[in-house]
Amino acid sequence: VQLVESGGGSVQAGGSLRLSCVVTDYRYSSYYMGWWRQAPGQEREGIAALDSEGRTKYRDSVKGRFTISYDNVKRTSYLQMTNLKPEDTAMYYCAADPWMTAEQGLGVLTPRYWGQGTQVTVS
Repeated sequence: VQLVESGGGSVQAGGSLRLSCVVTDYRYSSYYMGWWRQAPGQEREGIAALDSEGRTKYRDSVKGRFTISYDNVKRTSYLQMTNLKPEDTAMYYCAADPWMTAEQGLGVLTPRYWGQGTQVTVS
């Protein structure tokens, strides 16, 4: 299984970005798709999660501003980010797991598969 993120960049506070994550060689029928981030000097944290039962979960710090989605045909996960703040600056990672739920994937458990990360900088 490979995950490749794209869409990161630099944006001013209040702006928007959409991150994409293409998933290849994923042969499971069920899925958890998640987005995590890691700021310098901080631990990686799960911020948005979605599972094949249609459940979503968000960290409080991004709730109402970020939206996760997954196109099962394109095998692509998206993170739409709006009203970005300087504290959103971090390396963003997508993650996948065949058996985790959205609830578990927001920091309770560690997903099995990871992308390489894409940098988001908000000034």
